[in-house]
Amino acid sequence: MSSLVAPTRGGSSTASGRSSIIDSLRSCTFSGVMIHKEELKKKIMMPEYLRLAMKEAIEAKDVEADTISQLYEKPHVAGAEPPQIPESPLVVFINSKSGGRHGPKLKARLQTLMGEEQVFDLSSVKPHEFVQYGLACLEKFASLGDTFAKETREKLRVVVAGGDGTVGWVLGCLGELNKQGRLPVPPAAIIPLGTGNDLSRSFGWGGSFPFNWKSSIKRTLDRIGNDPTCYLDSWHVLISMPAGEDLEIPYSLKATEETPLDQELEAEGELPEKVSCYQGVFYNYFSIGMDAQVAYGFHHLRNEKPYLAQGPISNKLIYSGYSCMQGWFCTPCTSDPGLRGLKNILKIYIKRVNCSGWEKIPVPSSVRAIVALNLPSYGSGRNPWGHLKPEYLEKRGFVEAHADDGFLEIFGLKQGWHASMVMSEIISAKHIAQALAIRFELRGGSWKKAYMQMDGEPWKEPLDNEFSTFVEIKRVPFRSAMVNGQ
Repeated sequence: MSSLVAPTRGGSSTASGRSSIIDSLRSCTFSGVMIHKEELKKKIMMPEYLRLAMKEAIEAKDVEADTISQLYEKPHVAGAEPPQIPESPLVVFINSKSGGRHGPKLKARLQTLMGEEQVFDLSSVKPHEFVQYGLACLEKFASLGDTFAKETREKLRVVVAGGDGTVGWVLGCLGELNKQGRLPVPPAAIIPLGTGNDLSRSFGWGGSFPFNWKSSIKRTLDRIGNDPTCYLDSWHVLISMPAGEDLEIPYSLKATEETPLDQELEAEGELPEKVSCYQGVFYNYFSIGMDAQVAYGFHHLRNEKPYLAQGPISNKLIYSGYSCMQGWFCTPCTSDPGLRGLKNILKIYIKRVNCSGWEKIPVPSSVRAIVALNLPSYGSGRNPWGHLKPEYLEKRGFVEAHADDGFLEIFGLKQGWHASMVMSEIISAKHIAQALAIRFELRGGSWKKAYMQMDGEPWKEPLDNEFSTFVEIKRVPFRSAMVNGQ
């Protein structure tokens, strides 16, 4: 049975936050251990009939297709040589558009190491299709008495090659297996191809794509089958806003039918007759304010002029420039109501550690961005919550933070200079609370909009002067299984 380890938020993330280059150098093969291609294939490649059956099921979107039945019969006819069961069967989801020029090359390399049927390009095969048809095909074979399919399904691990958004997408689809009672849920490992790669850093898979990726990728695949598993909390977000406003939602949010807020906390003031509701899940952080505004500007520039964003370094330079352009550093707060503290538009309600009831907490007047953080890594490996001493934890009523503890850390960032020192880990962020659940209530006044983001996906939230917009955050009952590369 795999050992269970949980990354802490006060542990070694400082080093990882400063060392994308060091992460890459560590991936170099200094150990002298040679991973032979054919030995690796035996370890991770599924029997051919299972690979082809999964592929057929996904393409046909039907696990009952005739071709799949024919493939099932192939190893079970009299005299057929029994297939070899891999020690650590893997499938890979790759966002080939991530990682600059490396994405397509990595995809081709992976296909040579494990067969193209086990490597899914997310531009053509979506993770929910794999869950609905690919995994269901293995489960169907297993239910018919195929011990090879049964063992493959039980041992299966998933590799996600992409950024934090891609990882979250795949984890969300795998999480549906919990709801359907289709266990075990395959644990996930990460090959970092994004800009921040905070999920990858938190679970020991590095903060950047390694320089010598052609050789290190073999060792990475070999490790994934042997490393222990751990767990990751995920958080459900419900947005309830007055109907009638257009909202450009990110991929992480979906429009839903009208959904009630937690009835234990009665909303103050009059509510609109009709509301629009959106729901989604995040794994790392949710934020409101200037940091989301900067991210929003960066994403729009990258979409309009993709030639400017050719890799992590250029992305970070553009991002830094946007921080200055948006007025986080030098614009006086009195010059524009939209640049004043969030206290003017925001109320925060939380459920505290060891408390079941909702409590309203003050919003610090100087804070211009508020973040609810789940992981030890934020903004390319920084730890804004900081390394808190036991006496301070006791004084504030906090507990030591872990990625699977069921709590979110809520902190604030002031002007850009404060944020810069926090991100340089010279000081900690403004500690606000540690919570089991959160409700943000926003009302416009002189503000016409607020900026929000989940796991790096930003959007512009319209605000109403008369009615409030609510954002309610609660933990998803089932945790995500991760492969711990630390």
